[in-house]
Amino acid sequence: MPYDSNLDNQVFTKSFETDKGSRITVSVYSYNNGPLKLQLTRENRDEEGNYKFGKLGRLTKSEIQDILPLINEALTHM
Repeated sequence: MPYDSNLDNQVFTKSFETDKGSRITVSVYSYNNGPLKLQLTRENRDEEGNYKFGKLGRLTKSEIQDILPLINEALTHM
């Protein structure tokens, strides 16, 4: 069965902008009324200032400290 965006239910989402112009988003989703799952994404700014999806990869200590409150808040929705 292929992915169907109509079955994806976003329960929670909050973002944090880093000093380097990227944005890290913490979200909680349920797909097709399944278990709630945490999702972390990174978006980077392009030359025009628009955000584009980027690989999350490794996090700095500072980034972890900044998104940890968002993760803890997301846990209250799970």
